[in-house]
Amino acid sequence: QVQLVESGGGLVQAGGSLRLSCVASGRTFRNYAMGWFRQAPGKEREFVSGISAITGSTYYADSVKGRFTISRDNDKNTLYVQMNVLKPEDTAVYFCAARRAVQFVTSASAYDYWGQGTQVTVSS
Repeated sequence: QVQLVESGGGLVQAGGSLRLSCVASGRTFRNYAMGWFRQAPGKEREFVSGISAITGSTYYADSVKGRFTISRDNDKNTLYVQMNVLKPEDTAVYFCAARRAVQFVTSASAYDYWGQGTQVTVSS
C-alpha cells in the first residue's frame, strides 16, 4: 500500500510559477512509475506528465511541454513538478499517482494509487 500526499498548490497570477510536491509512504517508491494528472471543473482527468522508475525518463502533455518539469527524489520518496509560465487554463486540481510498474503511461486507469489532490488557480 502506498499513500500519496500532494502539496504546493495555490493562487498565482498568469506567468507565475509553482512547484508541487507529492510525498509517498513506504520504502518502494523508487520502484513505481509516477504521474501528475489534473482535473478542471466539468472536465475529465487528464495526464500532465510522467516519470519512469529506474531510468527517470519523462514525458509531457503537449499543453505543458516546455513549461513544466517533472522530477523525483527517491531518497526522499518525493515527486515534484515545477510549473512555470502558468496560464489560466492550467487551473485545476492536480493529482499525483503511482503505478506498480517501471514505465509510466498516460491513462489514469493504469495507476494504482492516488493522492487527494491540490488546487492550482491561475488568475488572468
